[in-house]
Amino acid sequence: MATVFSTTTLYEDQADRLRAAGHRLDLHESVGPIDREELLCGVADAEALVCLLTDRIDEEILRAGGSLKIVANVAVGYENIDVEAASQLGIMVTNTPDVLTEATADLTFALLLAAARRIAEADRAVREGRFPAWSLDQPLLGLDVHGKTLGIVGMGRIGTAVARRGALGFGMPILYHSRTWHEDAARELEAEYVSFEQLLAGSDFVSIHVPKTTETRHLFDADAFARMKPTAILINPARGSVVDEAALVDALEAGAIAGAGLDVYENEPTVHPKLLALTERIVLAPHLGSATRETRHAMARLAVDNVLGVLRGELPTTPVA
Repeated sequence: MATVFSTTTLYEDQADRLRAAGHRLDLHESVGPIDREELLCGVADAEALVCLLTDRIDEEILRAGGSLKIVANVAVGYENIDVEAASQLGIMVTNTPDVLTEATADLTFALLLAAARRIAEADRAVREGRFPAWSLDQPLLGLDVHGKTLGIVGMGRIGTAVARRGALGFGMPILYHSRTWHEDAARELEAEYVSFEQLLAGSDFVSIHVPKTTETRHLFDADAFARMKPTAILINPARGSVVDEAALVDALEAGAIAGAGLDVYENEPTVHPKLLALTERIVLAPHLGSATRETRHAMARLAVDNVLGVLRGELPTTPVA
């Protein structure tokens, strides 16, 4: 029997799988993020740790878990984990890719449509009794989406899924910039590989799908916004650090770009106060990319698959280290 410590309450069917395999499950059941001292105590006797992207799993935590065999992150990203330290200590690290691709792509397109058609503003207007009179140039005029050019920065699983929705569902020409050329996307979607600068200049909507790295930090800065069309809308469901929020506020206030749809922020859960004050073609969501019942269940199931495999002495399904 092994001890599995989880920083989040697992769905009961997945908790039952761990118990049915003969393992003990210890849970952080309080609302909100786990306290560091509780985390240090929880891993002390654990062979497996199930954690969230919001949990910082650094070398101190990893060393405190002297018996740890696996850290199973319930997220596709894993920048919250010191992967190098885990590797040196012989601890497997896993994530939950693929199962959240379609949900995140759906949310991305929801942000794009909501920003372009000013859905959040319209909702507020109706609720506040400001139903606009119909006229040719009435308030809350939006921007067309169908047939407009969609730029994808990072053509991975999620970026490709967003591009597919744009190309096949809305007739959007696709430009993309990525570390590699994607033959399948070029063939299926007629997506065109371009430089970052060409993508910024040629896109009506720019959607970000790159990981958090030193290279991508503030990839979207004042210079990037200056290169975009004044009618363009930025969508970021990836990582907050990719966008310089102060520069974004400046670009929006100056009309350098037309709007934004954001699901992630530089200093979550804190959002730049000036960004909160903007309302025209601005849609803000609280990191909802994978937040559907079906997807979260699938993520938990994959994390538990990884834990059970490693505790059986097998390789995990989705290792990152």
